[in-house]
Amino acid sequence: MRVFVGHDWAEAHHDVFIVDGAGGRLAAVRVPEGVTGVARVHALIADHIEDPSEVTVATETDRGLFVGAMVAAGYRVLAVNPMSVARYRERHVTSGAKSDAGDAWVLAELARVDGHHHPPISGDTELGDAVKALARAHQSMIWSRQRHTLQLRSALREFYPAALEVFDDLASKDALAVLAIAPTPKAGRRLSSPRIVSALRRGGRQRRLDERAGEIKAALRAEHLQTAGVIADAMGATVAALVGVIAELVTQIRRLEAELADHFEQHLDAKIIRSLPGLGTILGARGSPSSGTTRTGSTAPSLARTTPPRHRSPAPQANTESCWPDTPATGVSPTPATSGPSPPSPPAPGHEPSTTTGDNPATPTTRRSAPSPTASSASSTAASATTPPTTNTPPGPTATTKPLDSYTRGMSTRPRPESQRVRPGTRRVPAESRRGPCCVVCPGAPAPGRIPPTR
Repeated sequence: MRVFVGHDWAEAHHDVFIVDGAGGRLAAVRVPEGVTGVARVHALIADHIEDPSEVTVATETDRGLFVGAMVAAGYRVLAVNPMSVARYRERHVTSGAKSDAGDAWVLAELARVDGHHHPPISGDTELGDAVKALARAHQSMIWSRQRHTLQLRSALREFYPAALEVFDDLASKDALAVLAIAPTPKAGRRLSSPRIVSALRRGGRQRRLDERAGEIKAALRAEHLQTAGVIADAMGATVAALVGVIAELVTQIRRLEAELADHFEQHLDAKIIRSLPGLGTILGARGSPSSGTTRTGSTAPSLARTTPPRHRSPAPQANTESCWPDTPATGVSPTPATSGPSPPSPPAPGHEPSTTTGDNPATPTTRRSAPSPTASSASSTAASATTPPTTNTPPGPTATTKPLDSYTRGMSTRPRPESQRVRPGTRRVPAESRRGPCCVVCPGAPAPGRIPPTR
C-alpha cells in the first residue's frame, strides 16, 4: 500500500499528515521535536505499510535531524521549495488562510499527485555532508559581511564622505585598518603619514606604502561638509563597532575557507570539478555532487546500446553512359569514366587556317568536331565556321561577327565548354529530356535525330 506523508516543520514541533493512494486521511498528528516525535511518526506509518519504499514524504527543507531520520529509515523524501508549496496551497485554498496542519495536508497531496515532478533527497556520506555544511556556513558568512559593509557605507555617507572617496571597498584591509584608528572626520584630518603607513602595514599591505599613505592623507584632509561634534562622535562609535564586526567576519571567512578547502580536497571528484572552467575550490564545493567518499555501483550505459549503428554509405557508381545526342563527333567521351586516376590528356590538335569569308552562311555546313580534352577556347575554331580563331591565325580575312561560344555572367566573360555550345539554327535540349528513360542513348529509346530549328 502506498502511503504519502506531509511534514510541516517548526522549531519545537512538527505537523504530520498521512494519506493513502486515493487521498483518504489515515492520520494527522503534531509531534514534538526529538526522539519521541520521530518514534511516534514511525509507529503511525508502520501500521499501513510493509516496506519503507512505499512511503513518500514531502517537506520544505532538505536538512535537519527530523528529515535525516526520515531518510535514514528508507523513506522517499521530497524537499520542495516553500514558494512552490505556496502555489500548491492556492490550488486548494483561495482565501490565503494558512496553518501548520493545513500546510502538512497540502504537502501530503503534493506528494500523492505531483511527487514524480520533484527529485528525492539521496543519502550522502559523512564527508559529503561536511562539505555541504562548510560551504553553506561560508556563504552565509559572506552574506553577513556584505550586509554589515552596507550598513557601514550608509553610516559614513551621513557624516564622513571623505572615507567613501578614498576607499572603494570598505571591507578591504586598507579601509578597515585606517577606519579603526580614525572613525571620525576630525580623527582622520589629524592622521600623519607615518601613522597611516603603520596602519596599512598592520592591515597586510607590503607595497607602495608611502604612495598610498599620501593619497589617503590628502583625501581625508580635503574640504567636505561637516556635522556637529557630538553627532560626529556618536556616529564614530557606530563606525568603530561596524569596523570591528567586519574585521572579525573577514578573519572567520578565511578560516572557513581553509577548512572547506581541506575537506573538499578529500572528495573523490575534486580534481574533476576544479578542472571545469570558472570553478575553484569554493564554487566547486558549493556545487559538488552528492557523493563524498564512495561511488555508486551503477555504470554509464554502453554506447553500443544507446547509439544506433552506423551504416557505411554505398560507393558511388560510375556513370558510363552519356546523356548527349549520339553524333559521330560527340558520341564517344574523350575521357572514359573509371574509378582510378584519369590518363594524361593528349596534346591538342593543330589549328587549321580559317577559310571563311566576310559573309556568314545561312546554314552551317561543317560538322561539329570532337571536343578538345583541354577545354580551351582555341578548339572552338573547328566547331563553327563563324567562330574566329584565337591563336596561330594566318593573315587573311576573318569573321567579324560576335562569337557564339562565349557568354557573359555578371562582370566576367569566360568561354563556354564545348558540351554546352549551341549550333546556329538549333535550340537547347531541356534538362529533363537529357536524362532518365527518355534519354536518346538509353536502351529502348528512339533513334537520335536532329532537333528542328526554331522560328
